Amino acid sequence: MRIGKDLVAAAATPVVLGILAEGESYGYAILQRISELSGGELEWSDGMLYPLLHRLERLGHVESEWGASPTGRPRKHYRLSSQGAATLAEQRRQWDVVGDVLAKVWPDGPGGGGSARLALGGA
Repeated sequence: MRIGKDLVAAAATPVVLGILAEGESYGYAILQRISELSGGELEWSDGMLYPLLHRLERLGHVESEWGASPTGRPRKHYRLSSQGAATLAEQRRQWDVVGDVLAKVWPDGPGGGGSARLALGGA
C-alpha cells in the first residue's frame, strides 16, 4: 500500500518528535525507525527528513550536536528539547481527536471501532 504524501506530511512532525522522545538519534537511524514502526509502509527519503529536522531545530523543538559515528565519520545527533516535548504533547492531543473522529466514521473497519485510533498512535 502506498501512503499518500498529504497524510505522510501531516504525520511527519509528530512521528519525528515521537521518535526523538524515545531518545537521541541521527538521521539514518530515524529513517530506519520510521520504516520499522510502520512495518515498511512508510519509507521516507533523506530529502524529506533532513529539511524537517532543520525546520524543527529552527523552531526550537529539537537540538542537535555533531559527534562521531563508530567509523569515525561525523554524524549529527538530534534530541527533543523541552519545547519539542510540549509540542509533541499538543500534537498527540490533536491526533487523538482525529483518531476518535475516524473511529466514529469508520466503525466497521478492520479491527472494529478502535482501529483508527490505534493506527494513529492513540492510547
